[in-house]
Amino acid sequence: EVDLEERLGELDLRSDSDVPDVPPPTDTTPEILKKALSGLSARWKNWWIRGILTLAMISAFFLIIYLGSFMLMLLVLSIQVKCYHEIITIGYRVYHSYDLPWFRSLSWYFLLCVNYFFYGETVADYFATFVQRREQLQFLIRYHRFISFALYLTGFCMFVLSLVKKHYRLQFYMFAWTHVTLLITVTQSHLVIQNLFEGMIWFLVPISSVICNDITAYIFGFFFGRTPLIKLSPKKTWEGFIGGFFSTVVFGFIFSYFLAQHQYFVCPVEYNSETNRFVTECEPSELFQMKKYSVPPLLQAVLGWEMVNMYPFQMHSIALSTFASLIGPFGGFFASGFKRAFKIKDFADTIPGHGGIMDRFDCQYLMATFVHVYITSFIRGPNPSKLLKQLLILQPEQQLSVYKTLKSHLVEKGILQPSLRG
Repeated sequence: EVDLEERLGELDLRSDSDVPDVPPPTDTTPEILKKALSGLSARWKNWWIRGILTLAMISAFFLIIYLGSFMLMLLVLSIQVKCYHEIITIGYRVYHSYDLPWFRSLSWYFLLCVNYFFYGETVADYFATFVQRREQLQFLIRYHRFISFALYLTGFCMFVLSLVKKHYRLQFYMFAWTHVTLLITVTQSHLVIQNLFEGMIWFLVPISSVICNDITAYIFGFFFGRTPLIKLSPKKTWEGFIGGFFSTVVFGFIFSYFLAQHQYFVCPVEYNSETNRFVTECEPSELFQMKKYSVPPLLQAVLGWEMVNMYPFQMHSIALSTFASLIGPFGGFFASGFKRAFKIKDFADTIPGHGGIMDRFDCQYLMATFVHVYITSFIRGPNPSKLLKQLLILQPEQQLSVYKTLKSHLVEKGILQPSLRG
């Protein structure tokens, strides 16, 4: 039997071409599609398979949107778990680590720990009134970070105890692989849900922009592509990249116009503890109120308009669409480099013609981070509703102290009369 330590020592000196092969994915295309498209060339067959499955996924996505915010959160969680599974599985196959003691169990244990931490933070932020009514949850929320740390520390100690002589390097390879995968999947999916709570429009426009760019870039590249864009992904072309950019900006601008007209999409998602339901009812902010804008002189001659009516959010949609089409694809290029490093075509064979779930969401995670940073930097202001929920959790004497301080401040500002009694 080959000494595992020696094999891993040699692995450090190998070139990319010497990386162990991962078994190629199987063809999961339904038989009915294979028969219907049997007379087409491989290029057109792939076109039709991708197109049909894309329409099916978009239809399913619209159905989940109709079912509401909670179902969208479950969808994000499901995608996160599947992406994690696909990346971890590649690590197991590449480094032949199936026989490492405890490691498969530890990988999923760490996923559970990190999800417990992030979703617990979400519960503490957005479900304060619900938690206040349940004593057991109050304990879990109060000591949430300590419990999360204790859970992670347990996994860390189990990993150290599982270290086996001659397997050390391989075990640390997989330990690092697991943590990088957690960073890519769990952290980003948490940000997606945070964006959703700001209003469904902050969830739908970025995700739809990435989908639109993926589709239009593929179409432009398929029909007009001549000039290679990047060596990491030989099928990407400049024609597809540029065509996708302009199409995505136009799509985002128009799509935002329709979404901004409905409270269901623009209001922050909040939990109503009385009805035990998520609600999206509010007075729309200035971002979603129609305003008049002057058309730049250069465009006046082309459009023939001096003023236009539009929602302020539509201007922000241009920034989101631009990132989705110019920077978002680099998430895909990164994934392409990763797959080339391990000599695989796709992360998995979950979706015929598309590959794995990670193949479809490699750009979405990068987009989620940008949207969260964008909202924090340019959009989000003080949130009275969230502040009130936090005040309701305080002890009566603490609430009274806050009340007296606020009253004194308002009197100094001249908003309240000194004689006013509360």
